[in-house]
Amino acid sequence: MPTTETILDTPSPWHAGETLLQRHAGVAERMEMAGRKVIRDYMPDQHREFFAQLPFLVAGAVDAQGDPWAGVLEGYPGFAASPDPRVLRVAAVPDADDPLLAGLGPDRPVGVLGIELHTRRRNRANGRIAAWDGKRFDVAVAQSFGNCPRYIQTRDFHFSRSPALRFAGAPRERDGLDAPARALIARADTLFVASYADAGERAVDVSHRGGKPGFVRVDGNVLTIPDFSGNRYFNTLGNLVLNPRAGLLFIDFERGDVLQLSGRAEVILDSPEIAQFEGAERLWRVHARRVAFRPGALALRWRFDAYSPASLATGQWPAADLREPPEGTDGA
Repeated sequence: MPTTETILDTPSPWHAGETLLQRHAGVAERMEMAGRKVIRDYMPDQHREFFAQLPFLVAGAVDAQGDPWAGVLEGYPGFAASPDPRVLRVAAVPDADDPLLAGLGPDRPVGVLGIELHTRRRNRANGRIAAWDGKRFDVAVAQSFGNCPRYIQTRDFHFSRSPALRFAGAPRERDGLDAPARALIARADTLFVASYADAGERAVDVSHRGGKPGFVRVDGNVLTIPDFSGNRYFNTLGNLVLNPRAGLLFIDFERGDVLQLSGRAEVILDSPEIAQFEGAERLWRVHARRVAFRPGALALRWRFDAYSPASLATGQWPAADLREPPEGTDGA
C-alpha cells in the first residue's frame, strides 16, 4: 500500500490547464493528492482484463494540421489485449476514409477510451504508439486511470456484419454541418471528445460525455455543451484551456452512422446560460471547421436500454433556452 510519502514523491499528473480549472472549482489541493494515487503509468490487471472483453474502443489522435479527431476501433472481444501492464495492443486500425487514421502511426501520441455501455464501465489508457504495421498497433501506456459510470446510457450491442469487412459506403466531407448532421447532434445523448496539450511532450486524451437528448445545442456550425459534475480531473477542458481545439464524435447507435468533426473550442466559466441549464457547472463550445459523415461505417449496432440516473437529473437546451436568466446576471 503506497504511503503518503511515496505518493508525494510521485510527479503531479496535472498540467497547467487542469490545475487552473481545479483551482476555479476549489478542489486543487485535494486533486493534487488524488491524482498521484489514481493515475498510473501502467495498467492494473483489472483494466487489462476489461479492455480484452470490449467490442470497440474510442481513440483520439492529432493529424498533420494539428486537428484532433475521435473515432471508433471495433472488433470481436479480444481484439484489444494487454501483453504486459505497460502495453495495450489493438488489432484494428481506422478505415482509409476515417480522419482519425491521419493522426496514427509510429511514435504518434494517442488517447484510448475503453467503455462498456451495458455495464457503464470505462477506463482510459493514453500514451504513444510503440509499434505500427498498418493493421494493428501497440500503445506504450503513459497514463492509465478509471472513470465513474455517470452519464453513460446503457445499451446492448451486436454486430451487423463482420468487423473485418471494411466500410464500403461513401463518406461525406464538409467544411461545416449540414441539416442531417445537425439533426443527429440534436437527438444525441452521447458524444466523445478528443483533445490534446503540448505541456512538455504532446499528450492526447479522449473522453465521453452524456446527457438527455438535447444536451448539445447546435447553432449553425457552433455546438454548445454543458459540463456537469464529474471526477474533477478536467482532462478535456484543461486541454482546451491550453490548446483550444477539439475533435467530436457522434454515433447513430441504431444505424452505425458516424459523424466526426474538428474545430476551435472555448471553455466558458461565467455565463447566465450556465445557471439556466440544469446540472451545468460550466459550458464549452466547439466551432466546427472540418466535418466527416460516414453512414453505416460501423459493424456494431446498439439497442438502447436506459438513461443514466445522472443524465436524468440534468437539463436539455430547448427547456434551458426558455428559462429566464437568474437575477443579477446579464441575459444578453
